[in-house]
Amino acid sequence: MTHPQPVPAPDAPTVAAVVVLAAGQGTRMRSSTPKVLHTLGGRSLVGHVLAAAEPLAAGTTVVVVGSGRDQVEQHLAQVAPTALPVVQEEQLGSGHAAAVALAAVPDLAGSVLVVNGDSPLLTSRTLATLVAAHDEAGSVFTVLTAEVEDPTGLGRIVRDERGAPRAIVEERDATDEQRAIREVNAGVYVADAGTLRRVLSGLATDNAQGEQYLTDALAPLVEGGAPTAAVRADDPDDVLGCNDRVELAARRRTLNDRVLDDLMRSGVTVVDPLTTWVDVTVTVGRDAVLEPGTQLRGVTTVGDAAHVGPDTTLVDCTVAEGATVVRSHCLGAVIGPRATVGPFSYLRPGTDLARGSKVGAFVETKNVQVGEGSKVPHLSYVGDATIGTGSNIGAATVFVNYDGVAKHRTTIGDHVRVGSDTMLVAPVTVGDGAYTAAGSVITSDVPPGAMGVARAAQRNVAGWVRRRRSGTPAAEAAAAAEGRAGAPREDSSGPSRTGDDSEGQRSR
Repeated sequence: MTHPQPVPAPDAPTVAAVVVLAAGQGTRMRSSTPKVLHTLGGRSLVGHVLAAAEPLAAGTTVVVVGSGRDQVEQHLAQVAPTALPVVQEEQLGSGHAAAVALAAVPDLAGSVLVVNGDSPLLTSRTLATLVAAHDEAGSVFTVLTAEVEDPTGLGRIVRDERGAPRAIVEERDATDEQRAIREVNAGVYVADAGTLRRVLSGLATDNAQGEQYLTDALAPLVEGGAPTAAVRADDPDDVLGCNDRVELAARRRTLNDRVLDDLMRSGVTVVDPLTTWVDVTVTVGRDAVLEPGTQLRGVTTVGDAAHVGPDTTLVDCTVAEGATVVRSHCLGAVIGPRATVGPFSYLRPGTDLARGSKVGAFVETKNVQVGEGSKVPHLSYVGDATIGTGSNIGAATVFVNYDGVAKHRTTIGDHVRVGSDTMLVAPVTVGDGAYTAAGSVITSDVPPGAMGVARAAQRNVAGWVRRRRSGTPAAEAAAAAEGRAGAPREDSSGPSRTGDDSEGQRSR
């Protein structure tokens, strides 16, 4: 889903362009999916980066693609249709990737934010702080840094005696003294576009990888006396990248913790944060309760004082105020005010429950509108149907909507009572105030106020157990009962009750 570009505050920092480096192969992911398309918290890795940069209101966004370019470009068309994908044919390093991006926008002038596409924990606040510091210092090149407990594998920030940044040294090229530095490069930079073009054109490849490092852009600028700066992130988690599945899981946990912390501070009760997962795209109202085992995904919205869980998954659902969803799985459903769902319900796309309605235990729904106060309490399938207000669907009812070729619709009126174990063979209508008898197969419309009965008369075959199940506990129980009541007729048929006015009461 494409999220609208936010309008920055009048005093918010802005940049002329954002460049996202997303061309890497991500071999440590061991996946056919490009690394930047792996997901957490409702967005892809690159989607999180783009969302964090949105408030900077860049006039141009360039995404450098390479490995899995077709998949990445298709994804960008969905989540950032105005972004410009630029292909890096050969992955010759981050410096080369940035140069490829700038070559695609030759007339660009002003500040450029360059960021790696695998940094899902970056926040808009951190990026805005970086850009503001860059502007305030009058810098031509500013790097985001972080101080971490374990800097292994990360580029170190080397500062001079005054604390100004002097160089960024990759670990493989660092001395023992430099490896002891705990301030590391975050892979996020703000630079003047013209200055960046010039310095990138002179980058060397005399390093362990034989690549052009974007990190090498800092040293020649310092040597030339150009104003540079380094800004340390308040939270070192912001700068963490994601290179394999272990790191992906760790980033997912950190992101989810942040989301839940924000929800709880806004007035949501999260009973067990360790087992509750909420995407960044989800909205939850005040005084809502999320029980253990709850997963809220996609563009789900949960209203004020709603109660979700335990053990419930909602994907792209709307849950109105005061509604309750217990131990259920719901996809694209709308659950109205004070409606109740579950336990063990499966609501599929197109389900729309009105105020005070109920879908109960072991019920599956699809493309159905359930009217105010109506109930589908248990063990039923309701597909392609409209149910009016105040109606009740008896247990084990099936809306038979598919004839093997096409789907057909069933309409249930207001204050209808559908008896248990009824088959409603669509297309069919049960009128307002009508009843259906339990066990009926309804193939024709039932007029308002009528009783629909469609079943064979009951026939009792006396003595069947004694003859066909001799020696079983059932036969012994039957014989004892027959002895107490007297021998029954060898064969009997009960009276037909078709049309009996009392049938509706017995079928409810």
